[in-house]
Amino acid sequence: MNIIAEANQGIASPVSSAEFLGHPRGLAYIAFTEAWERFSFYGMQALLVLYMSGYLLQPGVVEQVAGFAGLRAAVEAVFGTLSTQALAGQIFGLYIGLVYFMPIFGGLLGDRLLGRKRAVLIGAAAMAVGHFLMAFEASFLPALAALIIGSGLLKGNLAAQVGALYSKDDRRRDSAYTTYCTAINVGAFIAPLVCGTLGEFYGWHYGFGAAGIGMLIGIVIYLSGARYLPDDRPSTAVGERPKLQPGDLRKVIVILVLLSITALFWTVQTQVWNTYPVWLRDEVDRSLPFGLMLPVTWFQALDSLSVLLFAPLVMLLWRRQAQRGAEPSDLGKIALGCGFFAVACLLLSAGQALSGERAVPVYWPIAFHFICAASYLYVAPIALALVSRAAPAAVNAMMVGSYYLGLFVGGIASGWLARFYEPAGPAFFWLIHMAIALAGALSVLALRKMFIRVLDLKEQQEA
Repeated sequence: MNIIAEANQGIASPVSSAEFLGHPRGLAYIAFTEAWERFSFYGMQALLVLYMSGYLLQPGVVEQVAGFAGLRAAVEAVFGTLSTQALAGQIFGLYIGLVYFMPIFGGLLGDRLLGRKRAVLIGAAAMAVGHFLMAFEASFLPALAALIIGSGLLKGNLAAQVGALYSKDDRRRDSAYTTYCTAINVGAFIAPLVCGTLGEFYGWHYGFGAAGIGMLIGIVIYLSGARYLPDDRPSTAVGERPKLQPGDLRKVIVILVLLSITALFWTVQTQVWNTYPVWLRDEVDRSLPFGLMLPVTWFQALDSLSVLLFAPLVMLLWRRQAQRGAEPSDLGKIALGCGFFAVACLLLSAGQALSGERAVPVYWPIAFHFICAASYLYVAPIALALVSRAAPAAVNAMMVGSYYLGLFVGGIASGWLARFYEPAGPAFFWLIHMAIALAGALSVLALRKMFIRVLDLKEQQEA
């Protein structure tokens, strides 16, 4: 379908002017908005498990949380009796899962009812409210609900706006999504240093308040660049809506199969936000000279910093490989990324096992984060760009929102797996995650030919 036809069917036509690093100027505003949105999100996320396990769920405090007795009863009715640590991990997993499930509905609302710009703004406002509500123990559950709803409206629609800047065959789309994911990591790098430090050393609620301020900054940036984004008025008349074409339903099903495989990657990745901070707190020697201690939340910053450092190197590597005709296909990159994560988890297990009764030296988690960076760059932006390119026009924003189904399943699974951390021990716990990541790599390779055939992936992507 050509660009004019897409525009006539209610799909925003791509913007072709190159004004920001060889890309349309709208990409800059989307990227900076996403950076501040991720600052707010990861700032809160860096603190959440530590906050729940170390403070909120403790006797004398948990009774102040409105509605928590009902939530605990519901969770334990499904997952069984849980320790405080396991309960914190399970609640975190459910929260993260729902955060990444709601973009499916948010994308549908953006496509059909609100328009993407309006959906992004409503979602951002809800997230700001949620962050500020986190400052009060009693409003903990309403705060999580506001963050879940707000993220659902914002995530799928903001990501879909990146794709709307380009035509279907524009090869800049991959690098645009890499820029978008890099912006995510800029925000995710700064957030633990600011929100994490405030929360760990000055009070949890200072950290949550800083996250809310970051969201307000993101709203201001988005509004200032709205004129550079494609027109996205929702198609309300049936005749104006893009219709599913023959073969589109099959593509949707195959995309969902691919996303179910990426859920294996996200199960392991989400554990870095869930049980991993507890492992750092209890098992790793974080001591510094002069009696100082490296904050646990700063390792979340290292996770993002390593992505920022590796991103230009990886993009340069791909460019040089492309010049030689040796660049891996999108599917090949995803398989490699899952393999990298398997190696990273093996390092954690080895570090724990070799340390015996002693604290784990800090160089093990540092090495882990740099391998994770390569894994993330080979999986997250590539899978997102692939979905954006392959999804039918009639449900494009909804399918981009469906990309987060992998994170939904990964979040729920990581929360469920958190219960095994204490009985299995850290060394075996990380071996379990190594096996999960490896299964993701093998699954992509096993189904590669089907993905290429059904999704009409180009020949150069098969190399």
